[in-house]
Amino acid sequence: MNVWAIGDLHLSLDPRIEKPMDIFGGSWVGHDKKLKEIWLRMVEPEDLVVLAGDISWALRLEEALEDLKWIDALPGTKLILKGNHDLWWSGISKVKNACKDMPTLRFLQHDAFIWGRCIVFGSRGWTCPGAKDYHEDEDGAIYRREVLRLEMSAKEAARLAEGVDDPCIVGVMHYPPMNEKFEPNGFTQILEQSGAKQVVYGHLHGQNAFKNGPQGIFNGIEYSLISLDKLACCPKLIYRE
Repeated sequence: MNVWAIGDLHLSLDPRIEKPMDIFGGSWVGHDKKLKEIWLRMVEPEDLVVLAGDISWALRLEEALEDLKWIDALPGTKLILKGNHDLWWSGISKVKNACKDMPTLRFLQHDAFIWGRCIVFGSRGWTCPGAKDYHEDEDGAIYRREVLRLEMSAKEAARLAEGVDDPCIVGVMHYPPMNEKFEPNGFTQILEQSGAKQVVYGHLHGQNAFKNGPQGIFNGIEYSLISLDKLACCPKLIYRE
């Protein structure tokens, strides 16, 4: 039983959504077909795949259903986190109700998820203080709200871990949990206190942007960027049991 992770699928299978990713070239040319081919080769039905946000370009939930059905049809259970472009995600209850006939989909919001001895928690996150595009008037309240949401999720992860022998705790976010200077902040404080040994995140695209997120070990946690183009459509193995 394995746990995989990848972010930023940016699907647009509903014909009403015109958001071709091919214009970005490279890994984005036919990216959904590449992802499906690799996924079918690597992921087993008993596996879990963590999807770190920006799932669909849809603006409304009904427009996202084709993308969600496509994901549901792939092997494994999928744990989906909201990204900044997931505007179709208007409320967790509405999303769960719309996906009630998609048995492999799970959604992470203000809680945590256990798969074997692996416990996953996280939140969307936001631009961190000290980042070049952070503005307190515009971003401060959202950043602090996301810190609180991450804290809620971490507390649930701790509760789940109480009944697990040697748990593996994994943090997942959509935004990178540090600014470009890799300075500590509210997110990193919670992640370090959670007992997580690794954290995965997406959001950053292109060689020039990849370097703006933490990659490697910081204060005992291994951080990995798992946006689709960074991984060349290949989900990253983050846990094996």
